[in-house]
Amino acid sequence: MKTLKIVTIGGGSSYTPELIEGFIKRYDTLPVREIWLVDVEEGREKLETIGALAKRMVKKSGLPIDIHLSYDRRKALYGADFVTTQIRVGQLDARALDEQIPLRYGLLGQETNGAGGMFKAFRTIPVILDIAKDISELCPDAWFINFSNPAGMVTEACFRYSPLKKVIGLCNVPIHMEKDIAKLLNVDENRVWVKFGGLNHMVYALNVYLDGEDVTQKVLELSTDPVKGMAITMKNIMPVSYEREFIKALGVLPCPYHSYYYRKEEQLNEELKQLKTGDVRALQVQKIEKELFEIYKDESLDIKPPKLEQRGGAYYSDAACSLIESIYTDRKDIQTVDTRNNGAITGIDSESTVEVSSIITKEGPIPLTIGQLPLSVNGLIQQIKSFERITIEAAVEGDMDKALLALTINPLTPSDKVAKSVIRDLMEAHKKYLPQFNLPGGTSK
Repeated sequence: MKTLKIVTIGGGSSYTPELIEGFIKRYDTLPVREIWLVDVEEGREKLETIGALAKRMVKKSGLPIDIHLSYDRRKALYGADFVTTQIRVGQLDARALDEQIPLRYGLLGQETNGAGGMFKAFRTIPVILDIAKDISELCPDAWFINFSNPAGMVTEACFRYSPLKKVIGLCNVPIHMEKDIAKLLNVDENRVWVKFGGLNHMVYALNVYLDGEDVTQKVLELSTDPVKGMAITMKNIMPVSYEREFIKALGVLPCPYHSYYYRKEEQLNEELKQLKTGDVRALQVQKIEKELFEIYKDESLDIKPPKLEQRGGAYYSDAACSLIESIYTDRKDIQTVDTRNNGAITGIDSESTVEVSSIITKEGPIPLTIGQLPLSVNGLIQQIKSFERITIEAAVEGDMDKALLALTINPLTPSDKVAKSVIRDLMEAHKKYLPQFNLPGGTSK
């Protein structure tokens, strides 16, 4: 039986112990022999801490898995079977700026939506495209599994601007929603299946099935309960309970990130309070990460600590392991991924990336046919897709005019004038990581 080499770029991430746990528990069907954890020099302390914990976890398992730590990406990539990315360019300090600067102008500050999401794309896409270039040269047959945010835009950038074909984006939101829906129904999550369609962080639960029976209407009704409805949320988003009449008319279940659009004023006011008290989400995460890494340093620790689930991205890594296992075994199960549309959603071109329930095969994902999205959600999806497409172009070309266009057409932005001011300040704050825009004081092309 062929053994596998997995390379994780951004190996010093606090999520990595979940990734290691996932590979250990799937070893019988996914025979991983080598795991290479790669990071940049600035992340040395974190990578060494994570690497030591990973080795303890493998030792406890008794499995013949070798853990390698590397700061040389090209050396690590050679001959890989699967490559995963979980990078954060500029680390959490950059996220804090993405959240705080837009708030000064009355815009929501969020790491994957609006201005914050756009600038995270600007910093991340060029780096991911460099990684994609190395993959195409050093392990051209490898599957590239990206869960660096904004996952949808990053994945689409790879499809449009890299030579890679075997690219899949992954997000933990659908997994969270499926688990939360099972809790809402008070049933085992294995009895629930949800058909998802939309975009990354803009995905809708279109149909919910319990033991094969369509229970969508029941879930929609339960989701508006002032108490029970709060169950469908994420650690990093203020929970809301929508008006019953609104959800009934919408006809599908929005994801937690939709509250930035459907409850914009409430979310903005909450974030403005956090800004005033110096407690924006990025700073909360910094505190959680600091506590996590202190736990990780404990030399007696040889499991994934429960505290990891307090991070907003819990279940990312487990989802990645499930996806890799299904590709390797040609399982043909259904998982929700970011992939080429290829006609799945009517009205979105085939080359665009969508987030959709897909059959996972050894040849990659085959998206389920969704057809036309409901009129109630199609307009917002189309608007966000336009924002994504133009943001990707601006990120790759270093085009300031397209940056302004992208942010202005985003529904969270009130005017081109405000957009221009926010872009100016964010460009200045992040110039170290935006060489493609040839900013004064930044790195030249």
